[in-house]
Amino acid sequence: RCSPGPDRIIAEMKEFAYIHDSKQGSPVKTVPALASFNEEQLDEVLNSSSLLQCETGDVIIKEGTIDSRIYILLSGELEVRVGDKRVAAISRAGEVFGELALVNQDKRLASVIASCKAVCLAVDQKFLQDIHPREEDPDFHASLYEFVARLVVRKLEATSRRLAEVEKELRQLREATAADVKPATPVIPRAARKVKARVTARKTVRRR
Repeated sequence: RCSPGPDRIIAEMKEFAYIHDSKQGSPVKTVPALASFNEEQLDEVLNSSSLLQCETGDVIIKEGTIDSRIYILLSGELEVRVGDKRVAAISRAGEVFGELALVNQDKRLASVIASCKAVCLAVDQKFLQDIHPREEDPDFHASLYEFVARLVVRKLEATSRRLAEVEKELRQLREATAADVKPATPVIPRAARKVKARVTARKTVRRR
């Protein structure tokens, strides 16, 4: 199992311009999240992106920082940490991460660290907006917003599924706990037993 370990985290990684041949195509183009862009727009996105080659322990996103990048895992495995606690893993090629901070325009809520050697594509949304002003290229901006919207919807759907699973697990736990707990035999205090005995005796005398 690949894991950075507490003493292996470093701060930097190798970063290169992403160069691809638009005529030969690119495996990145098959990533479902990029389906919002047409062929020409996607070439623009890829030519404006960076390729990150990560070693074990490289920090891709640092908790508390602000940046305008969305990331796509191409190979390897990453882990998500809040403070020193590992909360999730990213291991599926084509998986997108880091998009919520762009929507909220807020600080990163978690760190993303390479668990072993990994390669990621970094798409800078702000840079794309700068080189494609909305007034000059409204179609590109529409595709860019659709891209971000699809990512958010996918994230919300995954969160909803996980919440449904947790609710089901809690319900099953309650049912199992209720089945194990037998109703206790009521304990009648001694004084109450004496009163009950006197009442019963009086009823018996009256019947006679």
